[in-house]
Amino acid sequence: MIKQLILVGLGGGVGSILRFLVSKIPFAQDSFPWATFAVNIVGCFLIGLSAKYRFLDADMRLLLIVGFCGGFTTFSTFTAENVSLYQAGNYPLLAFYILLSVIAGLAAMLAGLILSD
Repeated sequence: MIKQLILVGLGGGVGSILRFLVSKIPFAQDSFPWATFAVNIVGCFLIGLSAKYRFLDADMRLLLIVGFCGGFTTFSTFTAENVSLYQAGNYPLLAFYILLSVIAGLAAMLAGLILSD
């Protein structure tokens, strides 16, 4: 159990640091929340890609999927950004962000699954 906690913690730490760095990229200052969108879609792709790879043992799945992708992706920030868009009355962008995130996330996950075969 200690080994598993360390793997998840290491992966989560690296994922969180990369998430922070992505948020500092200039495109993140646009009215559309590009940084959160990007990390969530990349995370979906990585989970799809690593979900079926047979060479990944249980420890590597913990490190990559639970740890790294868990620290890298961010549903809570996605939700907070949606609330901000709602409060600002930017309903078209709110609807676009939600729909694009769900559709692109599913497509990225499927792409990862397909490429992992």
